[in-house]
Amino acid sequence: MNNMDVVDIYDENKKKTGKTKIRHKDVLEEGEFVIGVQAIIINSSKQILISQRSEFKDKSPLKWECNGGALLSGEDVIDGIIREIYEELGIKLQRNKAIFLKTAKNNHRFKEIYLFEYDIEIENLQYTDGEVINAKWVDINEFMNMFNNGEIVCNVDFNEKDYEECLLLLELNQHKNTEI
Repeated sequence: MNNMDVVDIYDENKKKTGKTKIRHKDVLEEGEFVIGVQAIIINSSKQILISQRSEFKDKSPLKWECNGGALLSGEDVIDGIIREIYEELGIKLQRNKAIFLKTAKNNHRFKEIYLFEYDIEIENLQYTDGEVINAKWVDINEFMNMFNNGEIVCNVDFNEKDYEECLLLLELNQHKNTEI
């Protein structure tokens, strides 16, 4: 992440206003929103990939999260997710593997959350941008325990109901791919 990231500004209906601002510098006014992106990465063992934030992060240092970030000006949502995951974990996700999960809205932000099925060994991850210092695969019970214990960032927008939806979407996607 660059401290001079330029982001597009959207209205409360998620329509571009034509304005841009510098992320973490310019203040969002009433009715102004940015778009965030988040990837829920689940492996073939139905575990969720979470990463630990660097101790140097301004917000929630050393807490765990599902990876994502801000959509940059002119960037498409899927490209934004792919860029963020590559920057933070060194994983090259494929656009055609993205499955829409949901949009969350809070605090001047729409968060576009997509699901990816992906298998990788933790030791093969690359923390290149300094935002992430560790990662691990967890099952939903460990994830929810960590969330309830305050170990996961509070704005993660993912819970047991979302996890069940992810499993259903992955199953439907597998059926769709075997029918072709």
